[in-house]
Amino acid sequence: MSSQRILGVIPARLGSTRLSRKVLRPIAGRPMVEWVWRAAVGSGLMTEVLVATDSDEVAAACAAAGIPFAMTSPECASGSDRVYEVSRQRAADIYVNIQGDEPLLTPDHFAPMLALFSRPEVRVATISVPCPPDDFANPNAVKVVTAADGRALYFSRSTIPFDRDSTGFSAYRKHLGLYAYRGEALAAFAQLSPSHLEQIERLEQLRLLENGIDIYVAQAHGDTIGVDTIDDLNRVEAILRAR
Repeated sequence: MSSQRILGVIPARLGSTRLSRKVLRPIAGRPMVEWVWRAAVGSGLMTEVLVATDSDEVAAACAAAGIPFAMTSPECASGSDRVYEVSRQRAADIYVNIQGDEPLLTPDHFAPMLALFSRPEVRVATISVPCPPDDFANPNAVKVVTAADGRALYFSRSTIPFDRDSTGFSAYRKHLGLYAYRGEALAAFAQLSPSHLEQIERLEQLRLLENGIDIYVAQAHGDTIGVDTIDDLNRVEAILRAR
């Protein structure tokens, strides 16, 4: 992996439907996006980690915190589109799409995912963690099932696999929205239209599976809280202050 250039990109926009301005919300004295950036940099696995934004205010906050940033178009429909725009400005072998609203990410979340690229068949990688029992039936906690070699078979907001005979199965895997792409796979994804299953489940990664682009899932440890509400923000702050 050391010979490959790996660029971490944190897409960060100010407009958020459920919690406005969330990437700049202070948590334990730092804006949310800075916690995410510090975790990514702390892994020591990426050549560079930067924030991709269309907001002058986000750019100014990054500059004040010493965080590299790239300006991207306000027309980007998704975080993946923002990462792709950065890829057209900066060459790398692998691009890591890092959610800007996951301040509980740790450096340890990145290694299992990036290690998958030692396998030539891996074009896209992500991670899963053990699903907490409280999230088994939570549609906001996305579940994933994989083949024996780690290839994702399906992602769903439903509880999969379904325990038909009520055996007491509890080894559900929760997907964390951290993705790494080889450059050609990111470019291929950017050219695809939103797919049928993606639109039904509202899960962007299904676009790849529906178009025959495999996603491999590494097993990681440590659940996170994606911040979408004030309650999420308060829970995250308590955890980070305790750390």
